[in-house]
Amino acid sequence: MMLTPENTRIGFIGTGVMGKSMAGHLLDSGYPVIVYNRTKEKAEELLEKGAAWAESPKEIAEKANVIFTIVGYPQDVERVYLGEEGIVTNGRPDTYVIDMTTSTPTLAEKIYHVAKEKGIHAVDAPVSGGDVGAKEARLSIMVGGDKEVYETLEPLFKLLGKNIVYQGKAGAGQHTKMCNQIAIASNMIGVCEAIVYAEKAGLDPEKVLTSITSGAAGSWSLSNLAPRMIKGNFEPGFFIKHFIKDMTIALEEAEAMGMETPGLDLAKRMYDSLAQNGEENSGTQALYKYWQQ
Repeated sequence: MMLTPENTRIGFIGTGVMGKSMAGHLLDSGYPVIVYNRTKEKAEELLEKGAAWAESPKEIAEKANVIFTIVGYPQDVERVYLGEEGIVTNGRPDTYVIDMTTSTPTLAEKIYHVAKEKGIHAVDAPVSGGDVGAKEARLSIMVGGDKEVYETLEPLFKLLGKNIVYQGKAGAGQHTKMCNQIAIASNMIGVCEAIVYAEKAGLDPEKVLTSITSGAAGSWSLSNLAPRMIKGNFEPGFFIKHFIKDMTIALEEAEAMGMETPGLDLAKRMYDSLAQNGEENSGTQALYKYWQQ
């Protein structure tokens, strides 16, 4: 089945920092979109652009045949999918449900199996790229689930991202996102240390970035988040509280596999310290403030 604006009504649950831009791209591409968010104010821009409003996930399930979700925590995912008002609980056969939240591989597998029993097609498709990637439709999307379902949804994914990879069975997208978060966790320590070192050495940190971002030290965090640190901009492209959630999942999964993760463990402890000092709603680049505590 080819999903077109004529035969598709998209539901989108979670219109926060990233979800708002993602839902907007689908709307701009001509698809009718109905949105739900716990705080309606966060959906106002989309409603002004022509999106419809739903009062609950259940209403989304009743009206949409393709449903995207990007919410906060695994418990939110479970409630939105499998709760009394959930989209799988109340969904119709042949509906496609796509969870783009960073959640647990175990929950992704559970949702897949419960959905399959009802004839609903579920995939886990977490994303990377932050607020910038969401705004510019340049997200990396990591997909787990049935390959034929992925192939049906791929044209929609291409409206949201540039690097879209089918990773394997249900849960594989979430496992891949854990790899992503593990790589970022230690890298963020290095980025912050480099900027603090430059400042303490009396260098111009912006000039330092010019030299090192295009060399062997280059990374997305160095190019996109280090300039925010230098400017004192700690607004969230991705919340510290959500990164702590992701690192907790990764640590639990690694422990279950008998794997040591010393870099991840250190990053988690540093971010926990920041959160305890009131920075949980800052962006991940606020790790820079660790050296000011």
